[in-house]
Order: sequence, then structure tokens, then C-alpha cells
Amino acid sequence: MKFVVTWRERPTGSVAEYEAAQKRVLEIFSGWEMPESLTFHQFVVRLGEFGGYAVVETDAPADLEYLTTVYAGFSFTVEPVLDVIDAVAAETRGIEYRESLREG
Repeated sequence: MKFVVTWRERPTGSVAEYEAAQKRVLEIFSGWEMPESLTFHQFVVRLGEFGGYAVVETDAPADLEYLTTVYAGFSFTVEPVLDVIDAVAAETRGIEYRESLREG
């Protein structure tokens, strides 16, 4: 299944705390190994701030939970998504079923 992951920096109290948190995240990232179950189709950051978006595919959602725990300095939103072609097929099937009820 595919997921869109959004992350934002967690607010800190002072500039020094923010700088320390940013440094810590980069330290964690430099030595971290991605679980093999996660395929990143897109992995981008928002310009001018510490956060971004990823389109991730996995059959092991627990590994996404692991990812968000490793990077506890961020606040995450994880949303399941479908490719448009798959969504259209499911919607077409649903419409056909719904309309079959009218005919009977």
C-alpha cells in the first residue's frame, strides 16, 4: 500500500534549542538505515523550512511507525492513498453496484 507522509519540525523554545534539534536530526539521518520494506517513490523537503513530503510504499506499516519514532523531533501525518487508476476502477465498480440496485 502507498502512503503520503508529511512531516514538520516540532516547535522548540529557543533558537539554541531549535539549532540543537536540527543538528540532532541530521546526526540521526546520517547513520540511519532505511528498512528494506519501505520504497520511497518521492522524498522531498519544503524550501525554507524543516519538513517535507514522501510517497512511500510498504506492506509493513509497522516500519512506518518505526520511521516516525526514529525521527521523534518531527510531527508526522501518514495518509493511505491509491493510484488514480486503482481508485477509478474501485469507484466504477461501486457506481455499477449502486446503479444495479435501481434496476431491480
